[in-house]
Amino acid sequence: MTDSETPRVRVSGQPDELDTTVPHAARVWNYWLDGKDYYTIDRQAGDEFLTVFPGMKAAAQASRGCLGRMVRHMVTEGGVRQFLDVGTGLPTAENTHDIAQRADPACRIVYVDNDPLVLAHARALLTSTPEGATWYVHADIREPGTIVDVAGDILDLTRPVGLMLFGILGLIPEYERARSVVDTLVDALPSGSYLALFDVDDTDPAAVGAAARYAESGAIPYNHRSPEQIAGYFSGLELVDPGVVRCGQWRPEGPAPAGPETTTRAGLARKP
Repeated sequence: MTDSETPRVRVSGQPDELDTTVPHAARVWNYWLDGKDYYTIDRQAGDEFLTVFPGMKAAAQASRGCLGRMVRHMVTEGGVRQFLDVGTGLPTAENTHDIAQRADPACRIVYVDNDPLVLAHARALLTSTPEGATWYVHADIREPGTIVDVAGDILDLTRPVGLMLFGILGLIPEYERARSVVDTLVDALPSGSYLALFDVDDTDPAAVGAAARYAESGAIPYNHRSPEQIAGYFSGLELVDPGVVRCGQWRPEGPAPAGPETTTRAGLARKP
């Protein structure tokens, strides 16, 4: 697709039927980020999680700040002008395209999620600068080949891409399959691309227990990984300092988070 033919904002895919009887990770996450796009069942699940592990809201908000710092780094220091954000969740303030296009209006962003509510809001809320482009794809992270195919319709996969995987890999039960998804997505990108990743580790028993109770609500379970497993996603890549650390410790620009971070792990790495 030529630049003149590329739409500035595009939504692709047909949503599944919206199920409001069970919580959904994207909507619970939106609640923890003080958004407004969730249902009562999501708020109830989010509150129950926080009853067992109050630090999860701070972790969610810390991850959002970390995402912004990593995107700015990729644009200003890494020369990246294209982003593939898989598991984006519901649009809120300071999305990937907001941050990237503020740094360079020509940036192009492809968002991917499989929540039908995300699709509905994407149609209304996703925007773009005139110079750049924003595209939302309704697809499942468990089908990375499909994601690569549709992303290639708007991104030039011969040029560096910033791959964003924030709080999504734990929805895949088997670690080896999650590793395979990451490898498939990274393998499709050229040298000079980046992997920006955030996940929740298994080092805090309260957080693990809260996740188990969340799964009992009927929601898709979120599987906490060991620090070593999270670091393993970056195998073969060149980690940017300070490596895989708590979200608030990744190149902080302001005051430290109000409370201790006990579950977050985030890293940014360049494909050689």
